[in-house]
Parts: sequence; structure tokens; C-alpha cells
Amino acid sequence: MSHANSNTDEPVKAGRNSEAQTSSERLVALGGSVLRQVPGPLIGLIAVCIAFSWMSPYFLTERNLVNIFSQISEIGIMAVGAALVILIGGIDLSVGAVVALSLMVNAWLYRDFGVPFVFSSLVGLGVGALVGLVNGVLSTYGRVQPFVATLATMSACSGLALYVTNGGPVTGFPDWFTGLASLRIFGLPFESLLMVTIFLTVAWWLTFRPTGRSLYAIGGSEEVARLSGINTRQVKILVYVIAGFLAAVASLVLGARLDSAHPTAGISDLLSVIAVVVIGGASLAGGSGGMLGTFIGLLIIGVLRNGMALLNVSPNLQPVVIGIAIIIAVMLDRKTAN
Repeated sequence: MSHANSNTDEPVKAGRNSEAQTSSERLVALGGSVLRQVPGPLIGLIAVCIAFSWMSPYFLTERNLVNIFSQISEIGIMAVGAALVILIGGIDLSVGAVVALSLMVNAWLYRDFGVPFVFSSLVGLGVGALVGLVNGVLSTYGRVQPFVATLATMSACSGLALYVTNGGPVTGFPDWFTGLASLRIFGLPFESLLMVTIFLTVAWWLTFRPTGRSLYAIGGSEEVARLSGINTRQVKILVYVIAGFLAAVASLVLGARLDSAHPTAGISDLLSVIAVVVIGGASLAGGSGGMLGTFIGLLIIGVLRNGMALLNVSPNLQPVVIGIAIIIAVMLDRKTAN
């Protein structure tokens, strides 16, 4: 009798084991699905933060985290414009030179001509938008490749930034302006709040406005976007104008922090700006990317620079480490996308 009962129990146990195995397989599949939804750059950012937290006791302090956001503000503002240009399948090599030219024109008008600083700043912002307009017109109506067009304007802006003051720096900005660099709102730097506001505004525009969403269509296929009724030339010019204007905004952030204008300021940030966008998952072919990914890429660059400075890593080796991080982040992003 007991033997019969054991025989009847075996199918029951087998069924329970099968159900348990099926449940575990579902959990594994669910975990894999969730992991694929996590952006690769975010995984890289978390890994870098954990590593620096372990290697330096000063990394996770409130003061250091605030410093990171403050140090990346102007690069982040430039990266927003660069991301928009890359989103439509273009490239803007002039953003760093626009920072230099806009800041120098602003300081030149203020010092040498006595123009009130508010008005000279508006002129500097206008210079940035004008350079963006030239880039947009050259790459649309002029049918010049964006790489060539923005390379030409980069060279012209760099030369003009040196010419307006004969290569010399300009110092002595108003106290209220330089005070913005140390201004805190709810304990956070004003320049960081400005950067985050720009990110959120552009993210809203890309998500909820037809003009913003059209950038993805143009980057995916410009011809299809044109046949769909999108004025591709107008949108592309608008994007380049925004990129130039934001570079000029970044020049104000940099000028307030340094309390001076240098004719080469911002030019060396070009590669960092492009790296931020690429690390954030944007495709250089256009049509993919966004503000969230760009912001994560910005944090990766900022954390790497800050962490290596805390560990006293040689400045000559820091670009090597950042280059390796770029490759790893991009590979992680491609892996999680598959």
C-alpha cells in the first residue's frame, strides 16, 4: 500500500519541480529584460562611482559632489547643443571656439568701449547665435558638409577671439557677475541649476513638441522627413542656432568663474563635449540619443576627472583613462541594446 502511495507522489513532485523550474526561468528572463532596459552608460557611471568611493574617502562627501556639478556646468551646457546637432546627423566642431569668441567680444565691448555689461553680454549671446546661423546656412543652403562648415567657423572664431584683443586676456568683470559663480540656491551652485534647467527644458522640447520630435525624424532619414511635411532646412538651421547660443551661455558661466576672458577659453573642451554625447549613447549617424543619456555621459566625464584628481593621477594620464572609459561605456551600451 505504501508502495502505491509513493508511486502516486512521484508525478506530483515532478509537477512541482517543473513549476519551480518554470518560475525560476521566468525570473531570470524578467531580470534579463530589466537589465536590458538599463542604459549602458548608467552601469558605467555606477561602477565608476563605486570604485572611487572605495579608493577615496573624500569622494562621496557633500562638498565634493557639489564641486563635480559645478565643474561640469559649462561643458554640460555646450553638450546640450552638440547633442541636438548630432541628433539630426550633423556635427558642430565650433562650440569651443564660439565660447572663446563670445566671451572675448563681451569683455572687449565692456572694457574698451564702456558698454554696460548686461548689453555686452547680450551681444556675446548674439554672436554665438550668429555663428550657429552661419553653420546652419552653410550646411543646408550651401550644401557644405557639417564637418567642413563647422571646422571653417571654428578656425574663424578662434582667429577672431585672438584678434579682438591682440591675444591678451581681459579681466575686471563686475562684482555682481563674478558673484554668480559662488551663488548658492538651496545649497546648490547657481551654474549647476542653470545647466539642469537647460537639460530639462530641451528634454521637454524633444519629447512633447512637434518641432523637437522632428529632430529624430530628420536624423533617421532626412528625405523621408521632408516628404512627411517637415521643413528640414528650417529645423536644421534652428538646431545650429541653439547650439551656438548655448555655447555663448556657457561662455558666461566660464567667465564668471574665472573672472576673466581668455582668447583660448573653451577651445580645449571640444573633445570632452563630443565625448559626453557619444558616451550618452547618441549615434553619430543621427536619429538616436537624448538628454538623459547626455546627462549620464556628462556625469561620467565629471566623476572621472574629479576622482582622478582626488587620487593624484597625473594630468597626462587622465585623457588615457577617459578614452578607455569612453570605449567601455559605448560597448556596454551596444551590449544592453542587443
